[in-house]
Amino acid sequence: MTVFEPEVDRCDCTCIHEDVVERVRRFMPAEEHLMDLSDLFKVFADTTRVKILCALSQSEMCVCDIAVLLGMTKSSISHQLRVLKQAKLVKNRREGKVVYYSLADGHVSTIFDQGLLHVLE
Repeated sequence: MTVFEPEVDRCDCTCIHEDVVERVRRFMPAEEHLMDLSDLFKVFADTTRVKILCALSQSEMCVCDIAVLLGMTKSSISHQLRVLKQAKLVKNRREGKVVYYSLADGHVSTIFDQGLLHVLE
């Protein structure tokens, strides 16, 4: 037998807290910025890209090194690096024939670290 438990995540009231709504509305970013943020988080939705970001959070690496680390082809890693670069999450530098990739800036490391802390809670 199951015991009926009321849904605690459903609001049954019809009142609007106008002061709260207006205060929050003033701090909402522009729609365009929210769409850009949504697109950024979509980039994190791929496990391979997350693994690449994790690796690059530890060290600058070339495509060959990342491919060996993740057990993937250089072609598939290069494709994912292009996506990460377009999202401004990674940058690269050339040294002779070798192209090294690293995180674009400290913000990327912070996003990654905070996300990981959240899922480990």
